[in-house]
Amino acid sequence: MASFDSSTVLSDALVILGAAGIVIPAFARLRVSPVIGFILVGVLVGPHGLGALQPRLPWLYHVTISDPHGVEPVAEFGIVLLLFAIGLELSFRRLWEMRRQVFGLGVAELLLSGTAIAGALVLLGQNRAGAVGLGLALALSSTALVLPLAGTTSAVGRAAFAMLLFEDLALVPIIFGLSALGPDQGGWQAMAWTLLKGGITVLVLLVAGRVALPPLFAQAARTKSPELFLSVSLLTVILASLATATAGLSPIVGALIAGLLIAETEYRTEVEIITAPFRGLALGVFLITVGMRLDLAAITGAWQQLALAIAGVVIAKTLITGALLRLSGLRRGIAAEVATMMAAPSETTLIVLAAAEGAGLIGGPVAAFWQSVTAIGLTITPLLAALGHALAKRVERREAREADRIDRPERRVVLIGFGRVGRTVATMLRAHDRPFIAVDADIDSVSRGRRDGFPVVFGDASRPAMVAHLALERAEAVVLTMDDPVGQLRLTRVIRADHPDLPIIARARDAAHAAALYRAGATDAVPEQLESSLQLSEAVLTEIGVPVGPVIASIHDKRAEQRASIKDMGGLAEAPRERGRRLRDA
Repeated sequence: MASFDSSTVLSDALVILGAAGIVIPAFARLRVSPVIGFILVGVLVGPHGLGALQPRLPWLYHVTISDPHGVEPVAEFGIVLLLFAIGLELSFRRLWEMRRQVFGLGVAELLLSGTAIAGALVLLGQNRAGAVGLGLALALSSTALVLPLAGTTSAVGRAAFAMLLFEDLALVPIIFGLSALGPDQGGWQAMAWTLLKGGITVLVLLVAGRVALPPLFAQAARTKSPELFLSVSLLTVILASLATATAGLSPIVGALIAGLLIAETEYRTEVEIITAPFRGLALGVFLITVGMRLDLAAITGAWQQLALAIAGVVIAKTLITGALLRLSGLRRGIAAEVATMMAAPSETTLIVLAAAEGAGLIGGPVAAFWQSVTAIGLTITPLLAALGHALAKRVERREAREADRIDRPERRVVLIGFGRVGRTVATMLRAHDRPFIAVDADIDSVSRGRRDGFPVVFGDASRPAMVAHLALERAEAVVLTMDDPVGQLRLTRVIRADHPDLPIIARARDAAHAAALYRAGATDAVPEQLESSLQLSEAVLTEIGVPVGPVIASIHDKRAEQRASIKDMGGLAEAPRERGRRLRDA
């Protein structure tokens, strides 16, 4: 048995686990994406970093990756687990609803970006077949990096996922298509046969999974053994990936199908939680392998050509993807963020480059150059995501101002503050088809609201000019939900003085704050403490068996009693109109 010191596998495992233990907490403290940290670790411990010094300094063996190719299977498994997790977040119904985005937007994005890049390369002297291979390779975007940054539930994540899913599905046809362009010209028949086998395999997986997975996971759950449940989960994703890989498709297709099948069962959440540590670690290994590909000496020697190549790819993909997203109806801010985030090449770009080189479409030096471009592109993807988010903020801020100037219905509710409480009120107004406009001084809240379709504008309601801009003379009511007691009181007095008849409904922290709001001119003030205690009382009464009808009636009576008491505290003896006149004349 080999000793610990002479074991390459154990030494590399120690480096990887040590990197994970240092990178994740350190970069989390710095509020920087761990993606960048793992890639930098790969640069440092790889063959072009400290590994290059190992022959002269043998002790570096223990802090470098001795066998870079040996960790690649773990990195590939990280991509498989990532697609498995994406499948867990989806459902067949949601995929069916996304079919137009996947096979419409996804097809257009890949073909147009690939054509534009290929055309530019032909003008620069690349042969046409090689340009096609390079164009398709560089048009791909990173599923492994983009989706963890964007998620799959936000508007940005949904748009990115539709295009990324098509790219993953198109990987095998691209590889076979490039083989068909090669000197042997034998790829078309092989591609047709592979697609046939793959289609049959996917169908078998869908049928077998629906039949076998529920009882299999039920038996694992009955044992109450986390180890067995984890084993069944990993066995499912590995078998599905092996099945599609054997049929000639990408293993990530099998992983996605496995996730979709489990997502239809009641075990989805437990599987997602129990496999998360493995997914995170394996994905970290993948990012380390990306960093190991970066040869800093070679990059320094050809930095001008590399910079131009990266800039050309990023700009072309950003413009094309952004234009397509705008044509599909997405808002400018979302389109800008998605397009910028997806502008860099992908981990699958490396696979397509290898296929193009193997088919004789491009030479070794050309492939090595574009591999360096891809590795650098993957490294800057988190930076592109941050840039896209900042750009989206600026666009959303400008759109908010434009929308407020254009969209002015005669009668609407005005929400001042669009945090947790304001969004809830807006959701109820929208459910009842009542027009409203919301304003908030937090651009992140404004951006999130506008992405979800709410009419939110950016502005500080504490400024008199902003209040005048809201045209409260045409408002049905004003709802104050911001978490600023002093600002609420001041704004209530200003609005009541100028609009004696306007209903003002305000969020209050407690009974004393509500009484102060009544004195300032609020029509109604709702204390959070009162409502939470009433909801808690309702839950207790219904849980112990009191009929729902009497409970609701008693809660209503108690709310009215408390409201009357608070109004007495606030000295609410005058109607809002009279108080407004008194405040205005004061």
